[in-house]
Amino acid sequence: MVDNCCRTWMKLVYRYRVKSLTGLLNKQARAVNFVWNYCNDRQKDALRFGRSWHTGFDLIKLTTGCSKELGLHSGTVNDVCQQYARSRSQSHRPYLRYRGRKTLGWVPLKGRELKREGNAFRFAGNTFRVFYSRALPEGKITDGSNFSRDRRGNWFLNIVLEVQTPPARLPVRGVGIDLGLKDLATLSDGSRIAAPHLYRASEAALAVAQRARKKKRIAALHAKIANRRRNFLHTCTSAIVGAFDYIVVGNINAAALAKTSMAKSVYDVGWSSFRTQLAYKAVKHGAWFEEVNESFTTQICSDCGAVPDSRPKGIADLGIREWHCCDCGAVHDRDLNAALNVTVQPE
Repeated sequence: MVDNCCRTWMKLVYRYRVKSLTGLLNKQARAVNFVWNYCNDRQKDALRFGRSWHTGFDLIKLTTGCSKELGLHSGTVNDVCQQYARSRSQSHRPYLRYRGRKTLGWVPLKGRELKREGNAFRFAGNTFRVFYSRALPEGKITDGSNFSRDRRGNWFLNIVLEVQTPPARLPVRGVGIDLGLKDLATLSDGSRIAAPHLYRASEAALAVAQRARKKKRIAALHAKIANRRRNFLHTCTSAIVGAFDYIVVGNINAAALAKTSMAKSVYDVGWSSFRTQLAYKAVKHGAWFEEVNESFTTQICSDCGAVPDSRPKGIADLGIREWHCCDCGAVHDRDLNAALNVTVQPE
């Protein structure tokens, strides 16, 4: 028998669309906004009178006894206060924005208060039926679970589950991945994953809806693009984690490139989501994952390791997709060469 102290645990989020009591959730979301705004007002009072900034525990004391009047569970009120203090600290701002009518709905809850009831879930005396799209594994439901609403008004239950981490696999099969815009990913084994360009394909339909000022149609199109992109990335990352034991990706700065003329294309491919999915799926399935510095991976010859004068240099040579090494004579595909260079063999 393995001692619990020797086990490692990880947290996974399972998301289910809620199909009952959405009106109740809308009402509770407005109450949550009221608590959040109250915390913001008290923070501004502290700034105005030169007092110490309120911690999460201070805000909980100030809101004690309001749960019944607001129609919220006391754990929800406490979570809102603690999340306000955390968000203020993480953003390094003296106070935060107010939550209003246009803010996406959010109702946090304590993990111990959410109970399974067949294919439904019970919280605060109410049973919430969901579209049970996939089975929820056994494990401890932890704090951080919440109800959230998207821009189309649909509610989702996000369950944070603590499960045991599987044993790490032997790093037998390794792969390096170079991220791009034309091809989402070029793997060091020579295979490529073409970028679907879902936003570009829907631009014409979006333009028509925007000119007609059809807000629901615009929201539906954006949701469809996001869902198709998410599904595509999940399919690709699951295949990669299943095929390789050791995965290395270059740490390309997507945020910086999103400020250039390539912004639409950068957002369309979803590099950050791709890397995030690879990272957590690798841990979930016992694979190894690493992000490495991708500087000069395009310019270094993967055969001889030299940095020849014939290499493509900077943004000016971005259009050069194939080049030859003047030192060893090797001919390189730009993306494949970068993928081979980011591949790091484990010690």
